Amino acid sequence: MGGRLLLVCRLLVRDLRRRRTETVLLLIAITAATGTLTIGLALNDALAGPYERTRAATAGPDVVAMPGATGPDALAALAPLPTGPGVTAHSGPYPIAFLMLTAHGKTVQAVVQGRDGSPAALDRPAVTAGTWVRPGGVVVEPTFANALGVHVGDTVAIGGRSLRVVGTAVTAARAVYPNADWRYDFGSPLVQLAGLVWVDRSEIGVLAGGRPLSYTLNLRLADPQASASFRHLSSGGIEYTSWRQIAEADGRLVKKAHLALQVGSWLLTALAVASVANIVAGRVVDQRRRVGLLKAVGAGPAMIAVVHLAEYLVIGLAAAGIGLAAGWLAAPALTNPGAGLLGSVGVHPPALRTVVTATVLALAIAAAATVAPVLRAATTDTVHALADAATPPRRRRWRVWLSRRLPTALLIGVRVNARRPRRARLVMVNTLITTTALAALLMGLAQDRQVKLGDSELANPQDTRTLQAMLLVIGVLCVLALINAIVSTWTAVLDARHPLAVARTLGATPAQVTGGMAVAQLLPATPGVALGIPLGIGLYLVVSPGEIRYAPASWMLAMALAVLLAVAVLTAIPALTTTRHPVADALRSTPT
Repeated sequence: MGGRLLLVCRLLVRDLRRRRTETVLLLIAITAATGTLTIGLALNDALAGPYERTRAATAGPDVVAMPGATGPDALAALAPLPTGPGVTAHSGPYPIAFLMLTAHGKTVQAVVQGRDGSPAALDRPAVTAGTWVRPGGVVVEPTFANALGVHVGDTVAIGGRSLRVVGTAVTAARAVYPNADWRYDFGSPLVQLAGLVWVDRSEIGVLAGGRPLSYTLNLRLADPQASASFRHLSSGGIEYTSWRQIAEADGRLVKKAHLALQVGSWLLTALAVASVANIVAGRVVDQRRRVGLLKAVGAGPAMIAVVHLAEYLVIGLAAAGIGLAAGWLAAPALTNPGAGLLGSVGVHPPALRTVVTATVLALAIAAAATVAPVLRAATTDTVHALADAATPPRRRRWRVWLSRRLPTALLIGVRVNARRPRRARLVMVNTLITTTALAALLMGLAQDRQVKLGDSELANPQDTRTLQAMLLVIGVLCVLALINAIVSTWTAVLDARHPLAVARTLGATPAQVTGGMAVAQLLPATPGVALGIPLGIGLYLVVSPGEIRYAPASWMLAMALAVLLAVAVLTAIPALTTTRHPVADALRSTPT
């Protein structure tokens, strides 16, 4: 037993040292899938975790009360609430007005709240930049500030009066932009999109220009379950908003981005399996002769399978560690404080659930992609393994008749795919997944990512974050697909160098040989592209319900042609390199 284990370890180390490039490619393929999955799992906490941290750091209320009345009537309606049964703490009432804010030439709706300079018992907004409110200044909620493009030191106008932006702050007592609930009339059930700002309490009456003010009151309840039993209700002319309602509104900022990352991780996992299978297939084909030698000296199928699987499982474990680290470091970019929430998902190590899931995924990718070719090699006859022959094409009369009438380049491409049909299927899978993702991205780019606030439009943070997540996934996926295509084309050219030399001996020109190899890759890639476009559109429609704007057909056509052109170019480069070598050298080499 010890001798067999030593043999496995020695062969494992030898293969990793001799095939460093392929080992790195395997690491990249599996790392891409595990890293994306780690980001998706980490963003599960972004739906509630940052709000919980913000609520704890800012002493967020359990319930926010706002009457439909204004002025003294509003204060009279709120007066009994602080001493009501089950209320343990309160802050306010704070004056509130629904006004118009102008910044950088855009006039938008803004919920303006008057606050004191001293901290309150409940709802103490956390300043993320600059300072808290003071006379002549305004503090803007960060997501609203990002959409407006304003920073500390800029000047904005509220109610026709200029105010300097003195800071940005986050709160758990009102939903972030664009869900701050702006109203034409107090007590109206109709709310509109808006952002939240704070001003000095002494100035809000002047900014309102004589319009009546209403008030909000923050409450802390003795029974936490009491506020969790409802989201929003009206009673006695007062609207009560639970912290759960606010948390759900804030969570929608990253919900679609989280879904995009989840779907992207599925696509990356499928592409990683195809990529690993492509690399492993080439390695196993190259190792058939060693399989025959091991069988010749007495090794059984189980021993041969262990020798090969151990190498890929070790690579899978290493990729899991790298993917976890990369995903953990990248996750905060999608949940930064600009989302109107405190903290980020990357400040703590990944949860045990995330570590276990990513590790299992990495090992599953390595195993799923390697089991079939490894078992096929282990069960191969010893003589056949030592001969290391390619799959012989099935010769039938109609095929022979048809091949005699095909152009030379097309005939070469068909024969290359007939020798290695599994590689052709992997090329189709690679282009299918890539085209699906690109088609979904084009659908996302075609959408209107603006929200209307009054007479102006601002960027929708939810759609912006979703597009960021999609670009992240598509970027990683395209890199992985490019690596997969390079590996596939180079492997195909090297594997076919002997048949190509024979074709050149029989009169095929270097241009025909190069075209034949390009055709060999384009034949399976074309149906992959044709199927990927409707699949990508359908995938976007499934994960993005609602009113959808379709991408122009010209975009889809240009993307399809670009994918096919990339496949052709990536194949032509190694094929041209091969045709520069003398035919005699290729014929003297041993075919693989």
